[in-house]
Amino acid sequence: MPGDDDDRHDDDDHALMVGRLRVALLAGGRSSEHDISLASARSVLEALDPARYDVVGVSIGRDGRWALQSGDEHVPVPSTVTEPSRAETLPVPAEAGTLARLGAVDVVLPILHGPFGEDGTVQGLLELMDVPYVGAGVAASALAMDKDLFKKVMRDSGIPVARHHTIRLGDEVASPLGYPVFVKPARLGSSVGISKVRDETELAAAVALARRHDEKVLVEEAVAGMEVECGVLGNRTPPPVASLPGRIDTLAHDWYDFASKYDEGGMELVVPPELPQETIELVQRRAVDAFVASECEGMARVDFFVRDDGEVVVNELNTIPGFTATSVYAKLFQASGIAYPELLDRLIALALERHERRSKLEF
Repeated sequence: MPGDDDDRHDDDDHALMVGRLRVALLAGGRSSEHDISLASARSVLEALDPARYDVVGVSIGRDGRWALQSGDEHVPVPSTVTEPSRAETLPVPAEAGTLARLGAVDVVLPILHGPFGEDGTVQGLLELMDVPYVGAGVAASALAMDKDLFKKVMRDSGIPVARHHTIRLGDEVASPLGYPVFVKPARLGSSVGISKVRDETELAAAVALARRHDEKVLVEEAVAGMEVECGVLGNRTPPPVASLPGRIDTLAHDWYDFASKYDEGGMELVVPPELPQETIELVQRRAVDAFVASECEGMARVDFFVRDDGEVVVNELNTIPGFTATSVYAKLFQASGIAYPELLDRLIALALERHERRSKLEF
């Protein structure tokens, strides 16, 4: 009977809703990339299938305060909890109940960029909560954020990187690499605080700008060649795979600065790049090699320069790349046959796999 069919459909829908994974979407943060994080999180929220995921939004303000986003109060704290949970007792400024709800989800999706989110700090907090989370762990996150240390690990692993010089507090402000060079904060992203320095007269001002964001400053050689980026997806098991690479065309911009990354029409991504097949495969191998050498899991975007002679040089690795549906990481996997919603499904599955695998370790 029609009524019976309707009842059966209702029961099926209820069973499906009950079986949904509880996902916490963590966005915002204290860094200068706060607004970029929020844009990424909005795209993720729109792409997560509501039939599969029950999403709670947790925003971190520029002041560092954690809060549930409006409309998320329906996410319950388990009724069996009679004492403050580990999450509630963590030293994080948060509105009442926020950490308790965060600690009650099945998996956390941290869509945070820059310091206090992509650098291992939030990952450490989630480890203390013992909750699965998407992306790299504490050590890999901290390593990739520090471009100085990252380059040293790459060199020690036999992976070519651009030459660089580090200026710490108290060091002489100088460029032993000649000119032009790029001057940047050692631990920031999205091209914030970066300058292209063409001669010695511009160096002091560029270092001063970088030091507004970090006490450690990098001076990097300006590599002549094609800018190429490649996505990586996977854990130890399953092993990581590389996307097709893409060439960055900065169009009217002199280099890949903040405006070219985020302004409408600021850049064009060409997938695959106009490179020989053997060079494309070398980019993919080096992306996976950098991912493994950094102890990454989940996801990363690896940025390269391909010199005119075909040499492939790693520039940096981003453990939480921009994550809108039109961001480079998503576009690269879209071109590789993995659509944005499926990419999110895989990342969540990888987070659960890693947590289950590591839960068997004895500490």
